[in-house]
Amino acid sequence: MTFTVVPAPKLALSHRIQDRLAQGDLTATQAREFQRFLTDVDRKLLHHRIITHNAYTHWFSQGKATDAELRHFIRQFSVFSNQFLMAALLKVINAPTLEQSRAGREILLNELGVIYRNPAQPIQAGRPLSPEDKDRQGDPELVQTQGTVDGGICRFQAAHFEWLTGVAAGLGLGFADIGKRRHGRPTTLHFCEALQRLYGSDDPQIAEGASFAVENWAAAGFWQQLEDGLTQIKQARHPHLRLAFFTWHNRVEAQHAGHTLEELEAVYFQPSFNRAKFFQGGAEILEAIAVFWDGLNDDRLNPIYR
Repeated sequence: MTFTVVPAPKLALSHRIQDRLAQGDLTATQAREFQRFLTDVDRKLLHHRIITHNAYTHWFSQGKATDAELRHFIRQFSVFSNQFLMAALLKVINAPTLEQSRAGREILLNELGVIYRNPAQPIQAGRPLSPEDKDRQGDPELVQTQGTVDGGICRFQAAHFEWLTGVAAGLGLGFADIGKRRHGRPTTLHFCEALQRLYGSDDPQIAEGASFAVENWAAAGFWQQLEDGLTQIKQARHPHLRLAFFTWHNRVEAQHAGHTLEELEAVYFQPSFNRAKFFQGGAEILEAIAVFWDGLNDDRLNPIYR
C-alpha cells in the first residue's frame, strides 16, 4: 500500500470574519493580520508530522494487526479516551468566559452520554436500521453528529467509553481490563498528563492553543485510518466486532475542528490574546500526541504487551 500523506487544511478567513469586515466591526488591517496569523497556524501547527505522517495509523489502516496487537491498541486507546474526561473537565472549570465554558461542556457532556439534539432532524426520523447499519453509522437513538447537548437526552449507552467497551468485548477484554491508569504505558500516560496540563490549563492562551491543535489533529484523518483497518479486520476474522466508537468519531470530528476556529476568531481580537502562548500550547500538545502514537509504533515493532 502506498503511503498517503494526509493534507493539513488550508486556513482562510471565514464568512464570519468577512461579515465582520463588511459591517465595519473589523478593519482591513485587522483582517490581513488575522490571515497572516492563520498562515502561521497552518505552518507551525497543522503541518506537524504527527498530523501528516503518522506511521502507526498508516500501518494500522492496512488491517494487518494481529489480535494481540489489536488488544494492545484498544487498551492504550481506552486509557487515553477515559483519562481525557479529566482534561475536558479541567477545560470547563478553567474556561475564561461563559461561552467557552459552554463549548467545553458540549464536548464533555457528549463524551459522558448526552446525545446531540438536532432540531432539524428528530432522533427517531428515517428508515429503521439493521444492527449492522447501527454499528457502522451509529444507532440514531444513541448518537447524533450535529447539534447541541442543550436539551439533549442522556443515556448510559451513549457514553463514548461504553461504546469502546463494546469493541473491547469482541476481543476478550472486559470493563476491568481497559481505561484505567494502571493499564497505560508510560508514553500513553505522558499524553494523558499533557492533556490535563495543556488542554485543561488555567492559562487561557495555552489552553486555546492546545484545544485548537487537538481538535484539528482529530479532524485530519487518523480516525479514517483506524476505521479502515478495523473494517478490514472485521471482514476478515471478527465479523461481530463493534466499531461504532470509531465510525462515529470519524464522522463528528470535523464539526469540533470548525468550532475551535470559531472560538479562535472570538479570542484573537481580544487585547489579552497572546500569540506566543497559543503556539506554545499547540506545539507542546502535538509533541505529546506524537509520543503517544510513537509509543504504540515502538510497542508494535518491539512487542512487550502489558
